[in-house]
Amino acid sequence: MHSQIRSFEDLVVWQKAIAFVKQVYLITDEGELKRDFGLKDQLRRAAVSIPTNIAEGFERSSRKEYLLFLNIAKGSSGEVRSLLRVALEVGYMEEPIYESLRQDVAKLSAYMFNHMKAIRNSAARTT
Repeated sequence: MHSQIRSFEDLVVWQKAIAFVKQVYLITDEGELKRDFGLKDQLRRAAVSIPTNIAEGFERSSRKEYLLFLNIAKGSSGEVRSLLRVALEVGYMEEPIYESLRQDVAKLSAYMFNHMKAIRNSAARTT
């Protein structure tokens, strides 16, 4: 069975999001992307928004608010995918790196979707 979730740091989805942010920071600190401060900053902010919104939602007092923040985090994953594509198209990122990051953030998005679904299902069972 699942271990007890005591804080957002215990959430696998948050842990995966933090690992993704680390990847984004490393990638945006090299090559042409390192010098494009606008795109680099926007990509980093969108990536950071994912675990930050998961954490903020978890700390809120209601399940409804938590779901709202998870939805915002999920939206940020879409923003990251779009920004990664921009970086690819303008030649700042090689295709294999782009594809790897795109797949990672898509998996993170799917994981958040499933987490939201599980929360909604548990709410339905308790009411």
